[in-house]
Amino acid sequence: MNSEPPSTPKRVRFVELSAKALRALADGDLAGGSAEAGVDLDEHFVGERARWIFGYRADQLAGNPSVAPWITRAAVSEPDGTVVGDAGFHGPPDEAGVVEVGYTVVPKYRRQGYARAMLAALLVRAAADPDVRTVRATIRSDNDASLATIAGFGFTRVGERGNEHDGLDIVFEVPADAIQAG
Repeated sequence: MNSEPPSTPKRVRFVELSAKALRALADGDLAGGSAEAGVDLDEHFVGERARWIFGYRADQLAGNPSVAPWITRAAVSEPDGTVVGDAGFHGPPDEAGVVEVGYTVVPKYRRQGYARAMLAALLVRAAADPDVRTVRATIRSDNDASLATIAGFGFTRVGERGNEHDGLDIVFEVPADAIQAG
C-alpha cells in the first residue's frame, strides 16, 4: 500500500528495454525480460496486449537500432525503485518533427499520479531535442483517465480518427516550444 498522500507528486526514471529484453517480454518470458532490463518487471509486461506491443518494438529496434533512445522504456518510481509501467515514443521525430507519446501504468499503480509523471518526463525529453517540433498524443475517446492525464500540459485537440479495434481516437498535439510542466 502506498503511504504517500495522494497530493505528493510522483517521480519516475526510465530504464531502457533492449531488443533482447523486448523480445523476451514478447515471448512471455518475464524473468528473462527483467534480467535483461535489470529491474523487476510486473506481470503486466507479459499480458497479451503488452506482448504484442513489445514484439512490435523489438522488431522496430531490430530494423533500425537508432530508434533505441525513443521507444518504450520501463518506468520506475523514485525513490523506491518499483516498476510502475512503461513509456516512450512511437519512434524518433518524423520529417515534420513530430513524436508521439505512449505510456501505460501497471493496473495496481493507476490513479496515483504515475501517468502524469511519465508524461511530464516524456515531454521534457521531447522539448530538449532540437529535432522535435510537435508532440502528439492519440487517446481513445472513452479513455477518461488518459484524457484527464494530458490536461494541463498544453495539448490541443487537432483531430480524430476511427480505430477498428478501439473505436474513436482523439488526436492531441502540443508544440515542443510551448510544453508546460503540467
